[in-house]
Amino acid sequence: MMANTSVLAVSLPMTPITVLFGPHVAFNAFLTLALSFTGISWYLVLSRQFVSSRLAAWVGALFATFAPSMISHAGGHPNIVSQFLVPLIIWRVLELRRAGRAVRNGLILAGLLVWQAFINLEILFMTAVGLGIFCAVLAISRRRREPGEIKAFLRGLGVAASVALTLLAYPLYVQFFGPQSYHGLPEFVRYFGADLGAFTAYAQRSIAGNSVTASRLAQNAAEENAFFGWGLVILFFGLVVWMRRSVAVVALACIALFFGAMSLGPTIRVNGVDTGVAGIWSMLHSVPVLNSAVPTRWALAIAPMIAIVLALGCQKASELMKAQPSARGPVRVAMVTAVAMALVPLAPTPLPTVQMDPVPDFVTSGAWRQYADENHTVVTLPLPDSSYPDPMRWSAYTGQDMRIASAYALLPNQNPLDPTDKSALFAPPWRPTSGLMTSIKQGNPTPEITDTRREMTLADLRYWKAGVVVLTPQVRDIEMLRAMTDLLGFQPTWTGGAWIWDVRNLVDDPSATLK
Repeated sequence: MMANTSVLAVSLPMTPITVLFGPHVAFNAFLTLALSFTGISWYLVLSRQFVSSRLAAWVGALFATFAPSMISHAGGHPNIVSQFLVPLIIWRVLELRRAGRAVRNGLILAGLLVWQAFINLEILFMTAVGLGIFCAVLAISRRRREPGEIKAFLRGLGVAASVALTLLAYPLYVQFFGPQSYHGLPEFVRYFGADLGAFTAYAQRSIAGNSVTASRLAQNAAEENAFFGWGLVILFFGLVVWMRRSVAVVALACIALFFGAMSLGPTIRVNGVDTGVAGIWSMLHSVPVLNSAVPTRWALAIAPMIAIVLALGCQKASELMKAQPSARGPVRVAMVTAVAMALVPLAPTPLPTVQMDPVPDFVTSGAWRQYADENHTVVTLPLPDSSYPDPMRWSAYTGQDMRIASAYALLPNQNPLDPTDKSALFAPPWRPTSGLMTSIKQGNPTPEITDTRREMTLADLRYWKAGVVVLTPQVRDIEMLRAMTDLLGFQPTWTGGAWIWDVRNLVDDPSATLK
């Protein structure tokens, strides 16, 4: 659970919803509440700590919540869009400089850090890096004017760090060194860098975007992290130049540029073309801990910094209008026009939804129970993975009583050719039969079924402790049915909306063979 995105800080409190209404309702509630609470949190922190203008706080909060990268991840990563603690962490870190409240401020911050650690460590890590750089810059710039702030800050930080590390020591040990731990993401994921051309383009779920351009500049629809559009890029740097006397604004801009460079990955791509030029990440993507980060997601952390600069810019425009009534009209027109031109094209379109296939009667009626028990599993065709997660939903429908073979999960590699390879896989180790069915499902021709392949299938069924093999109507189902029938040597029966092969005798009898 620690090695996967189990979001314990959310999933445990939501247990009643999951139990009463199922994982589908719980997931949608989680996603909706995650975005809602993130927006509310940003508005409250911005309006009470950084700006006095409610309009400025609204602008910043809306962008931080509904930035293209947030909408992109809302399609399947509610743990990543659950950023309602990020503004609170930023606020409480800055509060550490208050003298005389080291213990109180440290304990509050520690509680937020532990909470966020059980939602998403990746977001916490990027927040910590950004805040670390920001606080170091401000400490240097203010060391002579406010020497007492640094001492108070370090005291509070010491309290927060000691408490948080004490509470997280065991869970993090399990995550990084436990029996299901992995060391680094797969090599191809570590090369998931943002395209330099994406920063001025529009995401496919922005009203100005289109799927053709976005798909060319991003690995998939859930990783459109760097899409800000020309209008926002120009406005952001324009605001930075306008407020260049503010150390905080300049620091935010520099951190945003640094994160942008980190997000480009090991080699820099421009409009889909690999330039061969090494990026900053080329020196970091194999470093422990960093090798578990997806480089393109560093661009995701740029959105909050842009949101803060937008809020500060709107606040300065408001102050300018109050200080110079004669310029009120032109300033208002200029600011409204600039913000509208930058943000309106980024307005999100509704998230796409599809009707789920119903859970087959074979599962809902409990017919599976005569085949699967503590010693046998249900093997589905194809086995569940990121492209076919339905069997996981069926198991959830039974309260996970129905044991299934395989799953979509982060698991350590078990490469017999390299036992030292503990990098992550997104599913259990590859097996010949699961590979065959996946290949057929993808539209590839069915290879010749030989005795050798039958022996491998029998070995796979015993490896999975199969009690029954199940195939439901889907794309390429007839081809998979014919292949499995040929492998097993007998016809399936149609039961509860599914073709099933009872394989208990084959699995339990060591002398059994397939012919």
